[in-house]
Amino acid sequence: QMQLVESGGGLVQAGGSLRLSCAASGRTFRSSAMGWFRQAPGKERDFVATISWAGGSTGYADSVKGRFTCSRDNAKNTVYLQMNSLKLEDTAVYFCAARSGIAYGSTNSLEYDYWGQGTQVTVSS
Repeated sequence: QMQLVESGGGLVQAGGSLRLSCAASGRTFRSSAMGWFRQAPGKERDFVATISWAGGSTGYADSVKGRFTCSRDNAKNTVYLQMNSLKLEDTAVYFCAARSGIAYGSTNSLEYDYWGQGTQVTVSS
């Protein structure tokens, strides 16, 4: 079992930055790849970023590459998503997810076992 709680969302102007955090409980966090996804109103949940169990491997959607950075601190059972140069189209609910006991991440949401409740990010002009 793993519980995930996101925080750090909010309202920010275009061009600004936010850092999302995802705090995890459960013994398997340190051996689990993590992912970030987002869902805008009326749209499907889309892949944003993923990070391997030790943080040595990351992957990003083309739409956020060069602007977002995913990292993790296994000592704190937390994964982060640093979002810079935010655009209006980044507005969405952001979810973190875990591939329990799996070392490497995936862009496919179906391959994640646990999900947080989501945090709203709103980018204004």
